[in-house]
Amino acid sequence: MRPAIATDIPAIEAFLSDHAATTMFLRANLARHGLMNRTHPHGTAYYVEGEEAVTGVFGISNAGFVMGQGRDWRGFARAIAGREVIGLNGAKDQVEAARAEFDFAGADFALDRDEPHFRLSLVRLDEGALGPQTLRPTVSADLSLLIRWNAAYTIETLGADDGPDNAAEAVARSERMIAEGYGRILMEGDTPVAMTAFNAELPDMVQIGGVYTPREFRGRGYARTAVGRHLIEVRQAGVREAILFASGEAACRAYAAIGFQRIGVYTLVILRTALKVAA
Repeated sequence: MRPAIATDIPAIEAFLSDHAATTMFLRANLARHGLMNRTHPHGTAYYVEGEEAVTGVFGISNAGFVMGQGRDWRGFARAIAGREVIGLNGAKDQVEAARAEFDFAGADFALDRDEPHFRLSLVRLDEGALGPQTLRPTVSADLSLLIRWNAAYTIETLGADDGPDNAAEAVARSERMIAEGYGRILMEGDTPVAMTAFNAELPDMVQIGGVYTPREFRGRGYARTAVGRHLIEVRQAGVREAILFASGEAACRAYAAIGFQRIGVYTLVILRTALKVAA
């Protein structure tokens, strides 16, 4: 186990592409931020397993989220000793292996959940299941709306506390959605009724996250329409596949309605308070 260097990037990309559906955060963070970004929340420190060939890739983001695909979780835990971890995510078997090497005894979990994992080839997107509503990019005038929706999303979906920390994170996330252009708002006439976003993007694959419909607008198919119209948009730009993990039965039904098929289990673990990795 060692820190990744620039000459490792082609081998890292080749290895992760063999596990494309479960490593979108690792792949997209590398493509967007490289190996050395230590300021953006999604900037990630990468470590590789293997001597002659890369047999595992692991990372910890600047925000403290751990991700990986490989066997040597013990070596990775030793490599990042002293770093603070706020969460884990990945394929169920990988998160189980990681938890065996990180001491979470007594930890307070905001979220510890296995979620159905879905995949869709965009040529199979069922456009007939979409409503007539229109989708548009987020703009600066949406900021206050997005702050409210993002704060509610993290409370309802990710187990966040309704307090100042979540409020501050909602502001930061909303500002990034506008500045980086990855969020969309579904409109019913002149009324915003839902939002969707990508939390990881590559030229040929996207991962959906941040789908939210306010309570007063639920049950009308807005979520699936927002997601579907966003996928039509990126399909025209060359994206071929989409990935997501669903937070509940209603979400599963919405995504299945437009063609998503289940491929496995994705695990999300989020701590209320970051824990330092023991030496």
